[in-house]
Order: sequence, then C-alpha cells, then structure tokens
Amino acid sequence: MPERKTFILRMNKELWEKLQRLASQELRSVNAQIEYLLREAVRKRGRGGRASAREKRRAKGD
Repeated sequence: MPERKTFILRMNKELWEKLQRLASQELRSVNAQIEYLLREAVRKRGRGGRASAREKRRAKGD
C-alpha cells in the first residue's frame, strides 16, 4: 500500500454531520468518505472524467 500523508482538516459542524451521514449510508468511515469524495472530484476535474483501472475496481467493490 502506498504511503499516506497525514494532515489536519478543519470544517464546520454542519458539513461534518453531513459527511457522517453520507459515510454511514455508504458503510465507510468519515475519513474514507472524504478521501473517496476528493478522489472522485480530482478524477472528474483532472482527467476529463476517465477513471483508472484501479478506481473502476474500487467503484465496483472489488
């Protein structure tokens, strides 16, 4: 597994609560949900909407 970078992220309570609900619905931790949402945003913006093979497998749940 690639090395991961640790950092502090501040957000307002309302956003945190929304992320908690979304993560719970998708059976993820809040941290994993934030990482997923960031990855999706970067994929959509940075690569014209094309996902890598690894991202496609993750989306399928493999």
